[in-house]
Amino acid sequence: MKKYLVLPLMAGALVLAGCGKKEEASTSAPTAPTTAAAPAAPAAPAVAIIELTANDSMKFSATHFEVSAGQEVKVTLTNLGTMPKVAMGHNFILLKKGTDLKAFTDAAIMAAATDYVPAALADQIIAHTKLLGPKQSDEITFKAPTEPGEYPFICSFPAHFLSGMKGVIVVK
Repeated sequence: MKKYLVLPLMAGALVLAGCGKKEEASTSAPTAPTTAAAPAAPAAPAVAIIELTANDSMKFSATHFEVSAGQEVKVTLTNLGTMPKVAMGHNFILLKKGTDLKAFTDAAIMAAATDYVPAALADQIIAHTKLLGPKQSDEITFKAPTEPGEYPFICSFPAHFLSGMKGVIVVK
């Protein structure tokens, strides 16, 4: 009886061994040699999200941020204050490094018609929000500069910069 059990077990093992590999027909076209896949490009840096608030105390909620060179940046500014926009409006203006902040804010005082964003100095601005009244928000998206360094941001509403409403974005 042992020899009757061995024969089917051996036949089953041969069948299973043969199932693992398929032979190609001799008429099939030759396949091209495989090459190693090119290394994947590094993933683009995630969007840097900066959420700022301002209120009637003329201060930003944060004054220092770090981003990567060329990174997409999204800034949301919310005015939590209660005073009217004509008395306590807030904006966020990111300036090129090396900008003369005093000269910029002096020019901004004279630019009430353009929400204190001086058109004559537009070449010094990287990005800016609109001027916000109480309980308003604005969101802007821009690419961080590609040159590493410190880029100042300010609120250009009269006297706000002088009261300390400023900060820096460090590009690494």
